[in-house]
Amino acid sequence: MLRLLVGLVFSLAMTVSAQTQVFRCDDAQGNTIFSDTPCSDDAEAIQLRDNRIGGRFNQNLPAPAAAEPEPEKKAGEASEPDSCRFINSTDLRRYLIRGQVVEGMTREHVRSAFGNPPETYGGPQEVWIYQTRYYGALYELTYVYFKDGCVARVEYRKP
Repeated sequence: MLRLLVGLVFSLAMTVSAQTQVFRCDDAQGNTIFSDTPCSDDAEAIQLRDNRIGGRFNQNLPAPAAAEPEPEKKAGEASEPDSCRFINSTDLRRYLIRGQVVEGMTREHVRSAFGNPPETYGGPQEVWIYQTRYYGALYELTYVYFKDGCVARVEYRKP
């Protein structure tokens, strides 16, 4: 019972401290003073940002840019599937930040990681080809193969 009471008092103390106000005042010498109570008549209330652990990876990012219009689909062309291989959201963010493409990603994921493809080939298996250049010279070609709108495999080749 005593542990429960101590835990309750501790949790109440933490919630009260999280809601405390901070005031900013200037003294006679021109120094700035911060206090939890108004220190003078001209005290300015300061809003503190919430620094608790948690949140989302995109919480403090700027708004995304306007999406480019999708090219029109031709008759008989496969539409984007609703279910590619499941990729954990944390792993997906890590891949996109690193600029990596793995099996099971959608076309939009590949665009987010590599950008719009400079070369695309349709046919029985859709292929996007990306070029990697270092100091102006062609260093590597990346072939991304799609099957039913999902990445089937990725190949890296030297030119």
